Amino acid sequence: MADIRSIAEAVFRQESGRIIASLIRVSGSFDRAEEAIQEAFASALAAWPQKGVPDNPGAWIMAAAHRKLIDAVRREHTRRDHQDSLRYEMEAGGSSCEPPEWEEAAMQYPDDRLRLMFTCCHPALNREGQVALTLRTLGGLSTPEIAKAFLLPEATLAQRIVRAKRKIQEAGIPYEVPKADRLQERLASVQAVIYLIFNEGYSARSGAGLVRGDLCAEAIRMGRVLCELLPREAENIGLLALMLLQNSRRDARMVDGALVTLEDQDRSLWDHAAIAEGLVLVEQALRLGDVGPYQLQAAIAALHCQARTAAETDWPQIAALYRELLVWNPSPVIALNHAVAVAMSEGAAEGLRRIDNLGALGELDQYYLFHAARADLLRRLQRWDEAAAAYRRAAALATNPVEVDFLDRRLREVVR
Repeated sequence: MADIRSIAEAVFRQESGRIIASLIRVSGSFDRAEEAIQEAFASALAAWPQKGVPDNPGAWIMAAAHRKLIDAVRREHTRRDHQDSLRYEMEAGGSSCEPPEWEEAAMQYPDDRLRLMFTCCHPALNREGQVALTLRTLGGLSTPEIAKAFLLPEATLAQRIVRAKRKIQEAGIPYEVPKADRLQERLASVQAVIYLIFNEGYSARSGAGLVRGDLCAEAIRMGRVLCELLPREAENIGLLALMLLQNSRRDARMVDGALVTLEDQDRSLWDHAAIAEGLVLVEQALRLGDVGPYQLQAAIAALHCQARTAAETDWPQIAALYRELLVWNPSPVIALNHAVAVAMSEGAAEGLRRIDNLGALGELDQYYLFHAARADLLRRLQRWDEAAAAYRRAAALATNPVEVDFLDRRLREVVR
């Protein structure tokens, strides 16, 4: 039974997004879809130990979930309500409510995950709701799992999901892929949500660890889905490449619980298979000739990953890429990264001058990485007292204990 449960759980992680997307199209209801898929998995746990695991367990569960959905509608509503609830299926051309046998289910039901992505990431929803609903439906994560990942009370996370579902219903948000004239604008929101999930895992703002691998893995998986469904969109490929290349360094970022900077990491610990895949994807995206910000960031990550040692890093090229990225996104954070790249390519004094110019604008005063970057350049210039003050300011603003500990260690190094 333990093996059957493990298989079912693996299928759930892999297939739940595809299945629930189809169920929402059929029913027009997130809640009914979730109930149906849960009942289908319960049926799998009951049936598979006696009958064996089917050759295509995902298709078996897909067909079972559709049956559960139809049975629930028949129980709860009149024939008229029934027909209304299944309007999406009828409009799609289905002549019968009965699902096909599970062996045929994978071919009979279209892949609706792209519709679900655009619905979950609709601009009418706030960002917290977009993230929670995306992880709940496309990611197949339970409410407790998402709450734990974001270090939130379960009730708070559950309310975000409820509010997002209610907003979709009340605002009449369509369950569809946007038309061509709106596609790029809406696609940017989907990409932003996926990358936000990745960043929350890769640079955890709080908690005992620096990285939450479950969120990184889930974001990468959804990035793969996006590339599969829209394979000619260069920015989708760039986003996936960026996440793979950044995540390739995860095992080297901490040693014995302590943060290790990119400069000091043991590069033999990097995931070289992920790097190889990421580099191929960067080239693939750039060949499409529609360069965007995710591709530029992926190209920067690629240059870091290609350097065999920190000293071999092509900082002039990285600075040039950040300068190009500033054209797309003239944010103070990108400007800070550009200043750091300039410091590494033209000297700490020039980088510090640029950082201080940014600081004079006041936009980064509450951003701990601004003070950490400034402290590092002051340290390199042996301006010890100023470095110590900057490290203290950075530590006071940082929220992750691993990063705070790193800044405290650096502070002790520069105190004279």
